[in-house]
Amino acid sequence: MFSERLTGEQSICQDFEALSVSKRLVRSVSQKLKKKYKGGGEEEDGVRGVSMRCLTLYGRGGGCKVGADTGDEFGDPSSRRKSSSSEEGKGYKMICGTEETGVDCFSYGVKERFWKKNNRKEFELEESVRNSRMHIFLPDDILEMCLVRLPLTSLMTARLVCKKWRYLTTTPRFLQMRREGSHQNPWLFLFGAVKGGYCSGEIHALDVSLGQWRRIDADILKGRFMFTVASMQDDIYIVGGCSSLTSFGRVDRSSFKTHKGVLAFSPLTKSWRKVASMKHARSLPILGISEVSSDFPSYQSHQNRQDRRFSRSRIGGVSDVYEDPHRLSLRRQYRNAIDENDASMLPNRKSYKFLRQKSDQSNTKGCRRFVLIAVGGIGSWEEPLDSGEIFDSVSNKWTEIQKVPVDFGIVCSGVVCNGMFYVYSETDKLAGYDIERGYWIRIQTTPFPSHVHEYPPKLVSCNGRLFMLSVSWCEGEGRIGRRNKAVRKLWELDLMYLTWTEVSVHPDAPMDWNAAFVGDRNLIFGVEMFKIFGQVLDFLTVCDVSDMRANWSHISRNHVTHELDASSCMTKSLAVLHL
Repeated sequence: MFSERLTGEQSICQDFEALSVSKRLVRSVSQKLKKKYKGGGEEEDGVRGVSMRCLTLYGRGGGCKVGADTGDEFGDPSSRRKSSSSEEGKGYKMICGTEETGVDCFSYGVKERFWKKNNRKEFELEESVRNSRMHIFLPDDILEMCLVRLPLTSLMTARLVCKKWRYLTTTPRFLQMRREGSHQNPWLFLFGAVKGGYCSGEIHALDVSLGQWRRIDADILKGRFMFTVASMQDDIYIVGGCSSLTSFGRVDRSSFKTHKGVLAFSPLTKSWRKVASMKHARSLPILGISEVSSDFPSYQSHQNRQDRRFSRSRIGGVSDVYEDPHRLSLRRQYRNAIDENDASMLPNRKSYKFLRQKSDQSNTKGCRRFVLIAVGGIGSWEEPLDSGEIFDSVSNKWTEIQKVPVDFGIVCSGVVCNGMFYVYSETDKLAGYDIERGYWIRIQTTPFPSHVHEYPPKLVSCNGRLFMLSVSWCEGEGRIGRRNKAVRKLWELDLMYLTWTEVSVHPDAPMDWNAAFVGDRNLIFGVEMFKIFGQVLDFLTVCDVSDMRANWSHISRNHVTHELDASSCMTKSLAVLHL
């Protein structure tokens, strides 16, 4: 009996030895099974209830120990049998029995950790796909169409979502789509804030559609004052200005430096860049922006014209060269130029409209070309300047132009209208600079609106119409000749007959002699700041000139200046953009 039992155990040991395999064979079989599982073999094995992740082999000497797994799913620990290693003093049973539908090559709890470790990458991939499913099925062009319709404040918030959105909303293509679309709203930008005697460099922006103010920090403008701003497409240009030499940042004109530098600020990207500096240092220059044709005169042509300083006048459309027949030398000198340009010299609105249409058609084929013109201002020695310069945005160069006409006076206001840069002087004279042709023209209008000399008139342009805001005394009712109230009136100049017509009256009393007004399409925006009873107040108004009544309305009151000094009334500058 004992010998039979011994021979039986020996036969069983021989069977176990036959089942033992090398580690290299186990590794090769495992790799094959993994490939089979990735190729869809798991479905076939799942039907039979056998997991192919575990090698169903048994080996001695620390090899895998076989145990039964009767569960239908691989990860169900409740239906798993205990492995043979947990059965103390018992033999291995049911090795070849029919009850087992799967095998487990690990002790209790090890299989879950091994399975999770090997499937971690698959879990991460599935979760990333699930989280970014919207991005996978939303093309970039459709995403751009959605983002381009957002208001500016929402667009700034959307840029914080991810790097991809930030990149899409700052590309030139996206900015061009937003510029040409109809999803823009007017924004007012107020510069020149002074706090505690120091130039804070802050920019206050007003969303006109929502009536909400935003504050933008501009460290690059700290310590700079008495500059002028103008808007060109999506950028705002800051030209000239002063800075104190003794106490940096303070508004101190006892010892200061006048700047030639020009900065460009993009509200859409909140970025700053330096452009070419002017030829002469200027503070408070008179600026104008104009779109020109693609064949705009080059740098040398303007440089050659700047020495030809002469003045032409227009009285009802007649040149003074032909009024005096004895000025033969002057007529002979400029006969050709007058014959070519007399028909479209200044007030012929139809001719300039034709030129603008021609310019627009030429610019549609290529990029739009704009120029910035700066005239007058105060020089480095506090002397009034009568010179002018023009900046080409394509070549990034400044070119000197003709000086203002002789005995014109100090330029106090200016604006571009229909390709002509109109300037007004403190001596109540009006002149225009033809930007395309490069010469000045004197303009005599009758009758000229009377105004209070302490309040210099402001020129504004809206959709090819030239306006002027001036302060005059209003006579009391029933008291002829008695001046009891000063009012600010809006006048329009008829460019054909050179006559002024009163359009409307501003509702507020003219408390600010340095009130800023800027035109945009059919709207005229104005800001007035003044100090009264120890407090600085501000009023923002708008006028729609497309309406026959041209009524004014308030859009904001006392939302900015409660923190500013009274010197902000003198240093402020206003610009408007559609963003």
